[in-house]
Amino acid sequence: MSDKQGYQIRDQEASYFLTFQIVGWLDIFTRKCYRDIVVDSFIYCQKEKGLEIHGWVIMSNHIHSILSSKTGKLSNTIRDFKRHTSKQIIESIRTENKSRREWLLHQFKYFASKHKRNQIYQVWTHENHPVEMHGELFDQRLDYIHNNPVKAGIVWNPEDYQYSSAIDYSGGKGLIGIDYI
Repeated sequence: MSDKQGYQIRDQEASYFLTFQIVGWLDIFTRKCYRDIVVDSFIYCQKEKGLEIHGWVIMSNHIHSILSSKTGKLSNTIRDFKRHTSKQIIESIRTENKSRREWLLHQFKYFASKHKRNQIYQVWTHENHPVEMHGELFDQRLDYIHNNPVKAGIVWNPEDYQYSSAIDYSGGKGLIGIDYI
């Protein structure tokens, strides 16, 4: 199914399960500085753009989330989030002493050359594969999100992974405030 036909955010006020994937499945989120860019951007979007975050996890090369919008502009917020995090990630790669700097920039430039939408670099794929949440699907997707780090062998228990909302759902306080459904 193409994004234009099947995967669309039709109801801008509904909750959606979304996946944000780094081009070429590049493992950039193995580094804390890039994960922190995502966390800071999510928090900014909550405060300034009305983003509601119901669940999330950052894996090595993708993010799963369940999001909605108080303003009814979910698509716009996602676009702005991806644009901002792309710029911040590229800037961080350029300015910090990274062993993979040249290789990463080359990869992001290569993927940008494959799409007319991109000028120099492409960090995220264009697809988000939104699935509208309703009924039992919410609990199924939330469990999937929280168990991703366990299945990847990163932690034994979902609530032990810092870059996830699992700790919030187990009674603790995570990095990002959660909007419970």
